[in-house]
Amino acid sequence: MTKEENENRLAYLKNIVASLPHKPGTYQYYDENHTIIYVGKAKDLKNRVSSYFHKEVDRYKTKVLVSKIWDISYSVVNSEEDALLIENELIKQYQPRYNVLLKDGKTYPSICITKEYLPRIFKTRTINKKFGQYFGPFSHIGSMYAILELIHKAYKPRTCRMPITKEGIEQGKYKPCLEYHIHNCMGPCVGKQSYEDYQQKIAQAREILKGNTREVSRKIFGDMQKKAEELNFEEAETLKKQYLLLESFCSKSEIVSHTITDVDVFSIVNDDANKNAFINYIHVKNGAINQSFTYEYKRKLDETDQELLNEAIVEIRKRFNSDAKEIIVPFEMDFHLKDATFFIPQRGDKKHLLELSEMNCKQYKFDRLKQAEKLNPEQKQTRILKELQEKLHLSKLPYQIECFDNSNISGTDAVAGCVVFKGAKPSKKDYRKYNIKTVEGPDDYASMQEVVRRRYGRMMEEGTPLPDLIITDGGIGQMNVVRQVVVDELHLEIPIAGLAKDDRHRTNELLFGFPPQVIGLKTDSELFHFLTRIQDEVHRYAITFHREKRSKHALHSVLDDIKGIGPKTKDALIKSLKSVKRIQQSDLQALSEIIGQSKAKVVYNYFHIKDT
Repeated sequence: MTKEENENRLAYLKNIVASLPHKPGTYQYYDENHTIIYVGKAKDLKNRVSSYFHKEVDRYKTKVLVSKIWDISYSVVNSEEDALLIENELIKQYQPRYNVLLKDGKTYPSICITKEYLPRIFKTRTINKKFGQYFGPFSHIGSMYAILELIHKAYKPRTCRMPITKEGIEQGKYKPCLEYHIHNCMGPCVGKQSYEDYQQKIAQAREILKGNTREVSRKIFGDMQKKAEELNFEEAETLKKQYLLLESFCSKSEIVSHTITDVDVFSIVNDDANKNAFINYIHVKNGAINQSFTYEYKRKLDETDQELLNEAIVEIRKRFNSDAKEIIVPFEMDFHLKDATFFIPQRGDKKHLLELSEMNCKQYKFDRLKQAEKLNPEQKQTRILKELQEKLHLSKLPYQIECFDNSNISGTDAVAGCVVFKGAKPSKKDYRKYNIKTVEGPDDYASMQEVVRRRYGRMMEEGTPLPDLIITDGGIGQMNVVRQVVVDELHLEIPIAGLAKDDRHRTNELLFGFPPQVIGLKTDSELFHFLTRIQDEVHRYAITFHREKRSKHALHSVLDDIKGIGPKTKDALIKSLKSVKRIQQSDLQALSEIIGQSKAKVVYNYFHIKDT
């Protein structure tokens, strides 16, 4: 691979990483043959995946992995626990080579059920199928220990390494150990637990490790009711404890449901232009998600969602060799598949799977949009302006937007500012500052009218292009006074909007129309952030101008009014005599010693002739 190819590869990957969501989920790395080489999970996908591409990464094996990555895919979920469970399923299915290498040469642990007379259940990293049956590997140690804890609490299999035989038990060769006395073992080695009962519990533990937890739970519940009917309350209570342990374990994941054995899930989401569609595919096997992919389909002949999904279902199932008997879809399909039925869930675990599939579709659509906008920033600006145009029902795109704000303290040093945004970007060369000339006292409405009148009156005289939208930093009152000038006096047809604030001085609504109406906007939307950015910019601009003017006013001295006295002369006098009062009281000779005779006469005559 050449240096240029490597730079292009890294740029492509970093573009994907930049658009990843801050949500829990799993991620997959692919090599140049599009084979999965690593599967990971994260409670924050963006933070986790971006850590692989930091310059300060110094682990050799991580660098090797990054050098082999050519593509990245991911799936979002609702909780970190779900990400752990899906990661485990994906690793078991695809067995990516770097999942082992990045663990410093250690393999993931598995759970073993031995082939002994009284089988044991324990974790191991050594696989020898002659010795027992293995389940795993488990990529997350916590989830493996949770299953082991469940099995040991519910079934109490023996933990000793004693080579127990049937003959030895019959001959009384063994003695109960501490585990029996602290009730962690039921003593099968000394006949306290029958061989049949022990094997039945091992069989149930085996089903749990296969993922059939719900089936085991239902069986135990039935046995519990049967024992209660037989008035065998002691055994019923033991079964009840096992049942509650299993139910608690099953409820920890909102994705994995062991009632769902072999199901395909499809959902579809359209892009904003309705030209393309994003279709997500999820496959559930043995109660767990083991595949999740999103594909982009381009419409060629204005196909409906139903027609696109018809095509995608057949193609995707063929690609993944799926023969699931049940297919979950969001709406009725107009065709039938051999040996498979369509199902539209209304509630429960299957409805949740469909919602999860739709969430992945929407996230993929959002990320593709972000990637495109990073390559072409103008696309984002046009999209925001188009959304604003649709919200306000404007006849044309609001390319040039102008916003006004006043600033004064009790009417003193009253000023106003006008900021201009072109193509959703600030055009600072078009910003304008205004000193309020005709208004006395703190009258914001009259000040706004003066500024708007001066602004658009001059633009009309000069033939300067007028804005496509005016935004006032205020509510209905500000909009009305601007309308009186723009529409009633100047007879201009410029749309006027207002940004109103709540009691905490935070922008909370967009107003438009006559009479003004509230335009519905989500406060976390991009359009809302764009409008508040305009508002913050005009407020910053106006208040900065007001501070500059106030500072100049505060620093003004009577010496500034003396003709023929410049800054250097003024500084020399202040430095020597410290105050204007002492300068005024000084005689001609004292002043001459500081600034010379000619300038001293000017200063002396200014104060003394003025006084007389």
